[in-house]
Amino acid sequence: MKKKSLTAGEVLFQVINYTVFALFTLACIIPFYYLLINTISDNDLVSRGQILLLPKGVHFGNYVEILKVKGLGNSALVSLGRTVLGTIGTLLGTCFLGYALSKQELWKRKIWYRFVVITMYFNAGIIPWYINMKNLGMTNNFWAYVIPSIVSPFSLILFKTYVESIPASLEESADLDGAGYLRKFFVLIVPLSKPIIATIAVFSAVNQWNSFMDTLFLMTDSNLYSLQFMLYQYLNEANSLADTLRQAASQGGSNIDVSTLLTPTSIKMTVSMVVVIPILLVYPFFQRFFVGGIMIGAVKG
Repeated sequence: MKKKSLTAGEVLFQVINYTVFALFTLACIIPFYYLLINTISDNDLVSRGQILLLPKGVHFGNYVEILKVKGLGNSALVSLGRTVLGTIGTLLGTCFLGYALSKQELWKRKIWYRFVVITMYFNAGIIPWYINMKNLGMTNNFWAYVIPSIVSPFSLILFKTYVESIPASLEESADLDGAGYLRKFFVLIVPLSKPIIATIAVFSAVNQWNSFMDTLFLMTDSNLYSLQFMLYQYLNEANSLADTLRQAASQGGSNIDVSTLLTPTSIKMTVSMVVVIPILLVYPFFQRFFVGGIMIGAVKG
């Protein structure tokens, strides 16, 4: 079969299209690259703003020193725990509720659906939210990270729309075999909904990992601080933290390499990279499902 030749207009469109997306990709990558090269370069040069394109005086002492900071390991475990449990809770709660709301036989289905969706547009505000959480015993409670996120209205819309695109004949055949709603959900719907489930999992995991406002308002116990909240504190206290770490380094020996001594700038950048890297490593495992899940879940039919 003869390959169709492209017109001048189509060639121009493809050139512009690839150029725009290449520039957009660079715009997304450059901030992470800039952070990385500044965390492994001579700290004195970094503080003077002399690291732009390539690292200079490469060393990894910043990461070694930051990992020694008290409470950082515990905060990483808290963030990991809330991300895993919060994502699982969101998947179970949101997906099953979305499946239930896709059933015409559900009593007052439209009312319940609108009741959930309206929370996307209206909320009582921070003070009523805090009072409600306090009355529910969610202050200094790890489950405050998990329970409020069980139902996500946006993810519910995606999953409900996706389920409605699955042929009804599949569930009808399961009904003939005597399957109930729970069995149909776990045996039939979940395997067919892997793309949208992976999409919701990515959204939930990123949201849980990046969240710190709930820690700021609800947690006074340092054992429950999340990694993002520690980042928030370190960015605000970078100067004092740098002085503390520099003093600790100076006590370790008389021969001090100035290029590796932590500065407020190097602390900010290194902590930012430590917080960002784990969630960046998760995305590639879900990326192949991501586009399909968004497109199918967003458009009915």
